[in-house]
Amino acid sequence: MTSAVSNNAKLFLAWYLTHLGTSPLKTKACTSGLLSGLQELTAQKLSGVKKVDKRVIQMAAYGLLISGPLNHFLYEIMNKIFAGKTGKGVKIGQLLFSNLVISPVMNSVYLTAMAILAGVRSSAQLKANIKNGLLPMQKISWVVSPISMTLAQNFLPPSTWVPFFNLIAFVFGTYMNTMIKRRRLREAQEAAKKQ
Repeated sequence: MTSAVSNNAKLFLAWYLTHLGTSPLKTKACTSGLLSGLQELTAQKLSGVKKVDKRVIQMAAYGLLISGPLNHFLYEIMNKIFAGKTGKGVKIGQLLFSNLVISPVMNSVYLTAMAILAGVRSSAQLKANIKNGLLPMQKISWVVSPISMTLAQNFLPPSTWVPFFNLIAFVFGTYMNTMIKRRRLREAQEAAKKQ
Protein backbone atom coordinates (compact mmCIF):
# COMPACT_ATOMS: atom_id res chain seq x y z
CA MET A 1 0.00 0.00 0.00
CA THR A 2 2.77 2.44 0.93
CA SER A 3 4.50 1.75 -2.37
CA ALA A 4 1.32 2.52 -4.33
CA VAL A 5 0.84 5.78 -2.41
CA SER A 6 4.48 6.67 -2.96
CA ASN A 7 4.19 5.95 -6.69
CA ASN A 8 0.98 7.98 -6.95
CA ALA A 9 2.62 10.87 -5.10
CA LYS A 10 5.60 10.75 -7.48
CA LEU A 11 3.29 10.65 -10.50
CA PHE A 12 1.27 13.58 -9.19
CA LEU A 13 4.41 15.58 -8.43
CA ALA A 14 5.77 14.91 -11.93
CA TRP A 15 2.42 15.91 -13.46
CA TYR A 16 2.25 19.05 -11.32
CA LEU A 17 5.82 20.15 -12.07
CA THR A 18 5.26 19.55 -15.78
CA HIS A 19 2.19 21.81 -15.69
CA LEU A 20 4.05 24.34 -13.59
CA GLY A 21 6.68 24.49 -16.32
CA THR A 22 4.31 24.55 -19.31
CA SER A 23 1.44 26.61 -17.85
CA PRO A 24 2.83 28.41 -14.80
CA LEU A 25 0.14 31.08 -14.48
CA LYS A 26 -2.76 28.65 -14.82
CA THR A 27 -1.15 26.10 -12.49
CA LYS A 28 -0.36 28.68 -9.81
CA ALA A 29 -3.84 30.19 -10.07
CA CYS A 30 -5.49 26.79 -9.75
CA THR A 31 -3.22 25.87 -6.83
CA SER A 32 -4.01 29.12 -5.06
CA GLY A 33 -7.74 28.70 -5.69
CA LEU A 34 -7.75 25.13 -4.38
CA LEU A 35 -5.72 25.99 -1.29
CA SER A 36 -7.71 29.16 -0.54
CA GLY A 37 -11.02 27.31 -0.72
CA LEU A 38 -9.65 24.36 1.24
CA GLN A 39 -8.25 26.72 3.87
CA GLU A 40 -11.67 28.27 4.43
CA LEU A 41 -13.41 24.88 4.49
CA THR A 42 -10.87 23.47 6.95
CA ALA A 43 -11.10 26.51 9.21
CA GLN A 44 -14.89 26.31 9.22
CA LYS A 45 -14.82 22.62 10.14
CA LEU A 46 -12.08 22.97 12.79
CA SER A 47 -13.82 25.93 14.43
CA GLY A 48 -17.06 24.03 14.86
CA VAL A 49 -19.16 25.94 12.34
CA LYS A 50 -22.25 23.80 11.78
CA LYS A 51 -23.01 24.78 8.19
CA VAL A 52 -20.42 25.36 5.51
CA ASP A 53 -21.16 28.70 3.86
CA LYS A 54 -20.53 30.46 0.55
CA ARG A 55 -17.22 31.84 1.77
CA VAL A 56 -15.52 28.60 0.69
CA ILE A 57 -16.44 29.33 -2.93
CA GLN A 58 -15.59 33.02 -2.54
CA MET A 59 -12.14 32.20 -1.19
CA ALA A 60 -11.51 29.65 -3.94
CA ALA A 61 -12.47 32.30 -6.50
CA TYR A 62 -10.20 34.84 -4.79
CA GLY A 63 -7.26 32.44 -4.95
CA LEU A 64 -7.94 31.44 -8.55
CA LEU A 65 -8.67 34.88 -9.99
CA ILE A 66 -6.70 37.30 -7.82
CA SER A 67 -4.13 35.87 -5.41
CA GLY A 68 -2.61 33.19 -7.64
CA PRO A 69 -2.13 35.37 -10.73
CA LEU A 70 -0.93 38.39 -8.73
CA ASN A 71 1.57 36.29 -6.77
CA HIS A 72 2.81 34.78 -10.04
CA PHE A 73 3.39 38.16 -11.67
CA LEU A 74 5.02 39.76 -8.63
CA TYR A 75 7.50 36.89 -8.24
CA GLU A 76 8.15 36.95 -11.99
CA ILE A 77 9.12 40.62 -11.65
CA MET A 78 11.41 39.78 -8.75
CA ASN A 79 12.99 36.89 -10.63
CA LYS A 80 13.64 39.15 -13.66
CA ILE A 81 15.26 41.80 -11.46
CA PHE A 82 17.64 39.25 -9.96
CA ALA A 83 18.04 36.99 -13.03
CA GLY A 84 21.57 35.74 -13.61
CA LYS A 85 22.84 37.17 -10.33
CA THR A 86 24.14 35.07 -7.45
CA GLY A 87 25.52 35.50 -3.98
CA LYS A 88 24.41 36.63 -0.56
CA GLY A 89 23.53 40.11 -1.81
CA VAL A 90 21.01 38.64 -4.25
CA LYS A 91 19.40 36.51 -1.55
CA ILE A 92 19.14 39.53 0.73
CA GLY A 93 17.75 41.60 -2.16
CA GLN A 94 15.11 38.94 -2.88
CA LEU A 95 14.19 38.81 0.80
CA LEU A 96 13.85 42.60 0.94
CA PHE A 97 11.84 42.72 -2.30
CA SER A 98 9.54 39.99 -1.02
CA ASN A 99 9.00 41.70 2.36
CA LEU A 100 8.87 45.33 1.22
CA VAL A 101 7.09 45.01 -2.15
CA ILE A 102 5.33 41.67 -2.67
CA SER A 103 4.04 41.16 0.86
CA PRO A 104 2.48 44.63 1.32
CA VAL A 105 0.85 44.43 -2.12
CA MET A 106 -0.54 40.94 -1.51
CA ASN A 107 -1.73 41.82 2.01
CA SER A 108 -3.38 45.06 0.82
CA VAL A 109 -5.18 43.24 -1.98
CA TYR A 110 -6.28 40.52 0.47
CA LEU A 111 -7.63 43.07 2.97
CA THR A 112 -9.47 44.88 0.18
CA ALA A 113 -10.96 41.69 -1.23
CA MET A 114 -12.06 40.46 2.22
CA ALA A 115 -13.67 43.82 2.99
CA ILE A 116 -15.57 43.76 -0.31
CA LEU A 117 -16.73 40.19 0.40
CA ALA A 118 -17.92 41.40 3.81
CA GLY A 119 -20.02 44.10 2.16
CA VAL A 120 -17.77 47.17 2.39
CA ARG A 121 -18.33 49.41 -0.62
CA SER A 122 -17.04 52.89 0.16
CA SER A 123 -13.45 53.79 -0.66
CA ALA A 124 -13.11 55.44 2.76
CA GLN A 125 -14.03 52.19 4.50
CA LEU A 126 -11.67 50.20 2.25
CA LYS A 127 -8.81 52.60 3.05
CA ALA A 128 -9.60 52.39 6.78
CA ASN A 129 -9.63 48.59 6.56
CA ILE A 130 -6.16 48.58 4.99
CA LYS A 131 -4.89 51.19 7.44
CA ASN A 132 -6.08 49.14 10.43
CA GLY A 133 -5.20 45.69 9.10
CA LEU A 134 -2.01 46.03 7.09
CA LEU A 135 0.54 46.48 9.88
CA PRO A 136 -0.65 43.48 11.94
CA MET A 137 -0.58 41.33 8.78
CA GLN A 138 2.85 42.65 7.85
CA LYS A 139 4.20 41.79 11.29
CA ILE A 140 3.18 38.17 10.77
CA SER A 141 4.58 38.25 7.22
CA TRP A 142 7.88 39.65 8.48
CA VAL A 143 8.25 36.64 10.77
CA VAL A 144 7.10 33.94 8.36
CA SER A 145 8.45 35.32 5.08
CA PRO A 146 12.18 35.36 5.87
CA ILE A 147 12.03 31.73 6.98
CA SER A 148 10.01 30.57 3.99
CA MET A 149 12.08 32.65 1.54
CA THR A 150 15.33 31.27 2.94
CA LEU A 151 14.02 27.73 2.59
CA ALA A 152 12.88 28.43 -0.98
CA GLN A 153 16.18 30.07 -1.95
CA ASN A 154 18.21 27.16 -0.65
CA PHE A 155 16.11 24.17 -1.61
CA LEU A 156 13.67 25.01 -4.44
CA PRO A 157 13.88 26.25 -8.01
CA PRO A 158 12.28 29.70 -8.41
CA SER A 159 9.45 28.26 -10.52
CA THR A 160 8.16 26.40 -7.45
CA TRP A 161 8.34 29.29 -5.00
CA VAL A 162 4.77 30.55 -5.43
CA PRO A 163 3.15 27.13 -4.80
CA PHE A 164 5.50 26.64 -1.84
CA PHE A 165 4.51 30.03 -0.40
CA ASN A 166 0.84 29.18 -1.06
CA LEU A 167 1.27 26.00 0.98
CA ILE A 168 2.83 27.92 3.86
CA ALA A 169 0.05 30.52 3.65
CA PHE A 170 -2.47 27.66 3.71
CA VAL A 171 -1.06 26.32 7.00
CA PHE A 172 -0.76 29.68 8.76
CA GLY A 173 -3.98 31.01 7.24
CA THR A 174 -5.93 27.96 8.33
CA TYR A 175 -4.63 28.34 11.87
CA MET A 176 -5.40 32.07 12.04
CA ASN A 177 -8.80 31.68 10.35
CA THR A 178 -9.76 28.84 12.72
CA MET A 179 -8.80 30.88 15.79
CA ILE A 180 -10.80 33.89 14.56
CA LYS A 181 -13.86 31.74 13.79
CA ARG A 182 -13.69 30.02 17.20
CA ARG A 183 -13.48 33.39 18.94
CA ARG A 184 -16.47 34.71 16.99
CA LEU A 185 -18.50 31.58 17.81
CA ARG A 186 -17.68 31.97 21.54
CA GLU A 187 -18.62 35.65 21.44
CA ALA A 188 -21.91 34.85 19.69
CA GLN A 189 -22.70 32.11 22.23
CA GLU A 190 -21.90 34.40 25.16
CA ALA A 191 -24.04 37.17 23.68
CA ALA A 192 -26.92 34.72 23.21
CA LYS A 193 -26.66 33.60 26.84
CA LYS A 194 -26.91 37.20 28.05
CA GLN A 195 -30.17 37.76 26.18
